[in-house]
Amino acid sequence: MLTILVTGATDGIGLATARALAALGHQVLMHGRNATKGQAAAQAVRAKAAGHGAVRFLRADFASLAQVRGLAAELDSLPRLDVLINNAGCINLSRSVTADGFETTFAVNHLAPFLLTHLLLRKIRHSAPARIVNVASSAHRGQYIDFDDLMSTRDYRMMRTYGRSKLANILFTRALTKRLAGTGVTVNALHPGMVATHLGQDNWWARVLGRAFLAVAGVPAAEGAKTSVYLATAAEVEGVSGGYYAKCRPAPVAAAPGALDDATAERLWAVSEELVGLR
Repeated sequence: MLTILVTGATDGIGLATARALAALGHQVLMHGRNATKGQAAAQAVRAKAAGHGAVRFLRADFASLAQVRGLAAELDSLPRLDVLINNAGCINLSRSVTADGFETTFAVNHLAPFLLTHLLLRKIRHSAPARIVNVASSAHRGQYIDFDDLMSTRDYRMMRTYGRSKLANILFTRALTKRLAGTGVTVNALHPGMVATHLGQDNWWARVLGRAFLAVAGVPAAEGAKTSVYLATAAEVEGVSGGYYAKCRPAPVAAAPGALDDATAERLWAVSEELVGLR
């Protein structure tokens, strides 16, 4: 039985991922920001698993780096952590900032998992062989990291800001892969597909437009969760690191020229360390 943390696990892809992993008999730690919703989701997953896997809910708002640190501290008592699935994310119609002063999409989608992964890395390494799975998106296509405007202060556009945050997930995967070489810990990123989720639930127009589009083009959350479950548990990807997957298969990464090179990944790593206070 593996011990697996799934962030953003109270809805959509995360909930479907938790449900599938619990049904396989694993101990699943379900993270979410709403305690009432989270406890109900954990109870539903527990009931569906029918005793096959242990389920526990953990609350933290990823728009607060202090709460990310609190989540990591709460996990200190775990004897091991075999898999971390960085699934939590958001998309916002209009620009907003977190209590830390960061643009919300970039903070929740990149800075929070960047910090959480770092804080849990010692435990994950001690649990090797272990895996880290980063849920990215094909929305990274055509994007680049604008280091002069990481917080989208000049010209905020919902999909561009979201796409850049997902590109940051892929660059983080690239840089972390190098640092974990030889440790027994692998890290891979994935595109879950166009999944009908509540990603834009805090924005009325984003929710309406998103649901209208996904009603036509989207796939069920359970389908979108398959690649996360695959990368977390499949024997055929044991020891495989640094990949980008879609539909449980390696997929090409497509972005602006030069956006996925090591220099960009390392620069983003250094800037992210400073922003979250790791330096």
